[in-house]
Amino acid sequence: MMAVDDEVFHHVPGLPMTSEAIPVRIEKEKLIDESGEALFRCGFRIGGGIDQDPGKSPHGYTDKCCQGIYVTGIHEGTPASRSGLKIHDKLLQVNGHDFTLVTHKEACDYIAKYPVLNALVARKE
Repeated sequence: MMAVDDEVFHHVPGLPMTSEAIPVRIEKEKLIDESGEALFRCGFRIGGGIDQDPGKSPHGYTDKCCQGIYVTGIHEGTPASRSGLKIHDKLLQVNGHDFTLVTHKEACDYIAKYPVLNALVARKE
């Protein structure tokens, strides 16, 4: 696994980055709920977004210039856990969409929309 330079955690959102990103592919599981409706589960939680106050982050993401989207939880035995995604990964892109300048709701809505997520993440190791 590649290590990511600290620059990606301290860049100005929207500007190009020179650090390497780690590709992660998550193919959601199709589940059927009690009413017969199809649900797609990926198995991870996120925190952050440009609308969140990084000083109040319960996860310690307090860098004022980087209000990015971070992975805050991964459920065992899910597509996310099998993909190699890790807690504290920073989502840089999902399916080619820039995640460095999105609100928390925009990120959640975008992730929910697609059955397959091709993400680029930054990881501190």
